[in-house]
Amino acid sequence: MTTPASRRTVLTAALAAAAGASPPSSAAPAAAAPPSAARPRPLVDNRFWNSGADWRGGEGAGTLIASGDRPALVIGTPAGRTRYTDPHTGRTADWEYARWTSPEHRPRVAATEVIASWNARTPAGTWLQIELSGTYDDGGTTPWFVMGRWAAGDADVRRTSVDGQSDGRSRVWTDTLSVGPSSGLRLVAYRLRLTLHRRPGTALTPSVWRVGAMASDIPDRFTVPASTPRVTRELVVPRYSQNIHIGRYPEYDNGGEAWCSPTSSQMVVEYWGRGPTPEDLAWVDPDFADPQVCHAARHTYDHRYEGCGNWPFNAAYAASYHDMNAVVTRLESLDRLESLVEAGIPAVTSQSFLERELTGAGYGTSGHLMTVVGFTPGGDVIANDPASPANDAVRRVYRRAEWETIWLRTKRYDAGGKVASGTGGVCYLFWPERPTAAQRKALAALGIG
Repeated sequence: MTTPASRRTVLTAALAAAAGASPPSSAAPAAAAPPSAARPRPLVDNRFWNSGADWRGGEGAGTLIASGDRPALVIGTPAGRTRYTDPHTGRTADWEYARWTSPEHRPRVAATEVIASWNARTPAGTWLQIELSGTYDDGGTTPWFVMGRWAAGDADVRRTSVDGQSDGRSRVWTDTLSVGPSSGLRLVAYRLRLTLHRRPGTALTPSVWRVGAMASDIPDRFTVPASTPRVTRELVVPRYSQNIHIGRYPEYDNGGEAWCSPTSSQMVVEYWGRGPTPEDLAWVDPDFADPQVCHAARHTYDHRYEGCGNWPFNAAYAASYHDMNAVVTRLESLDRLESLVEAGIPAVTSQSFLERELTGAGYGTSGHLMTVVGFTPGGDVIANDPASPANDAVRRVYRRAEWETIWLRTKRYDAGGKVASGTGGVCYLFWPERPTAAQRKALAALGIG
């Protein structure tokens, strides 16, 4: 299987341009030198604001903190009005807004990439903008980069990323702020800024109960050392095929290969007992099987990217369901993923590979999402892989060392022998507001609470 150009890939063009070379056609990819044993260091930092104390620690302009089990930012007295022209509809409208800016966070990782994610509710007539500004290790600062303009629905504004933003040192690629690979710079601090919008003269308001980011500095590597199996468990997660939707809803990227991300997200949403109502699904053609997958595709679709593979948009979709939380992060090792599964938390993982690199897959891909649901007694990975011909074929068992490499590496060679990117362990994690003690512990070990 060859994936379409619209499938989500991470900085492929930038890495290829930076590398500027391809290996001999007969050469196997060489392993990157392992990090020095004398320089152990964290690779990933997670910081999410979600408590009353967190919200009070930031700077609000027109926001209030709504109390409850999940303290949330809402619009109080608007800070002002703004006019927004939606680039995807051409419609111009006035909006009242309020704004919250996080304190500066200095991650334990001097980062080459930062990915923001958020959990919010946006009733009709409201929407959000999420921005990020960082500080380089030479003291310079970035402008405020827009990391997303988001609403759960699509009647008021069209959900969109904003590609093309750059200060000559960093660049936003759909959902990822990346420091230029040739600059040698790192981001050592960042702030996030939320702008909550509503129709003027109304009492409507978005409600945001979590916002934050994953900062990382994953070393360049074509391979990773094989790990030792530790966990045997398989979670009972619904199984959905993306391929039964081929040709459906061209306005949301036409189903099939393009729907791996929402299909995987929907599996995990339903694992936690959530999902759309019959009323939510009334717009879907009644002749279509698994209409909830169509619904997930519509509600994760990024109108700028023209696809459903925007990572934070998938997390925000999952969190739109009752008492759910979701983040985009990276895991440093397969052991971290085993700990999550052991605690009962499946993960939606992002990887890319040639067909020969993953035995039993039957396809190659420049970017694909699947749901890891368990590990066999021998340590192999059990995945609900939506790139299957039917729902009853979705459960797959992949060889541990192969799967570990395609998920955790940051560089690979594509079918043409050119250097391309790997995701370096990117995944989505969804969990309920009241997790078990084991689930809370597994998340806390990642810096997620």
